[in-house]
Amino acid sequence: QVQLVESGGGLVQAGGSLRLSCAASGRTFSSYAMGWFRQAPGKEREFVAAISWSGSSTYYAYSVQGRFTISRDNAKNTVYLQMNSLKPEDTAVYYCAADSTSWGKVAPWRYDYWGQGTQVTVSS
Repeated sequence: QVQLVESGGGLVQAGGSLRLSCAASGRTFSSYAMGWFRQAPGKEREFVAAISWSGSSTYYAYSVQGRFTISRDNAKNTVYLQMNSLKPEDTAVYYCAADSTSWGKVAPWRYDYWGQGTQVTVSS
């Protein structure tokens, strides 16, 4: 089992940047593929990015390609989401999730563990 805690959210102007972090408990972090999701008010939770166990493979939603970068540091049990060129439509609660079976999944229900989320608000 793994527990996830996100941080780094906040209020930023359009065009700005934020880096989200997700710290995982436990000694088996490297055995989990990780993903970032987001949920805006009144909308379904949507996939943002995913990263494989070693970090060698990544996958992004079309809406964030070229602007967001997912990475991980297994020595620190942490996964990151660097968000650049932020837009008002990026405003949402951002969640990290862990998957013990395979990587690159885009359906939220296929992930095993979730953090509590961190709010990102982008003003125009």
